[in-house]
Amino acid sequence: MPLPPPSGPSPHGAAPVAKPDDDTPRSLRIEDWLTVIVMAALALITFANVLVRYFTNSSFAWTEEISVFLMIVLALVAGSAAVARDQHIRIEWFAEGGSAARRHGLARFGALMVALLFGVIAVLSVRVVWDDYRFGETSPGIGVPQWWYSVWLPLLSALITWRAVGLFIRRGRAAPSPGRQAADE
Repeated sequence: MPLPPPSGPSPHGAAPVAKPDDDTPRSLRIEDWLTVIVMAALALITFANVLVRYFTNSSFAWTEEISVFLMIVLALVAGSAAVARDQHIRIEWFAEGGSAARRHGLARFGALMVALLFGVIAVLSVRVVWDDYRFGETSPGIGVPQWWYSVWLPLLSALITWRAVGLFIRRGRAAPSPGRQAADE
């Protein structure tokens, strides 16, 4: 895809600098790096378990518990990146049909509902973490405190909420103009 046309002089007086053509936040490096780290950890744990099984006919007992935890973290981190990039699951026929004002309204409504859902999950899951901590629950596989795992649900849900609110704000700034709306209909 070609770069958009130059938008003005660079800070050093050299060639013009092109602006990005989308409004995706640049701070997605957090999610991108977390995805890379979690995927690498999953691959290493799985590979180590395969080697141990092959050479010893037994396996590491802790790998399943850690792998399940990492897959849940991966799903939440990927969900956060998808929301921030406005690539979350939706019915395209319904969301992309109709006038520009309708599409804009549905996009904002969707972002607001995602923020509401994950905000509620973040708030309610704090109680789960507190109960795990207060009652001294331990994980079934390796016996570490359960809150070590459950603490990530409210944190990553809050991250998704933050990304959805950011998407809602960005969609509000990109309100369809009346002239553009008439051209889309």
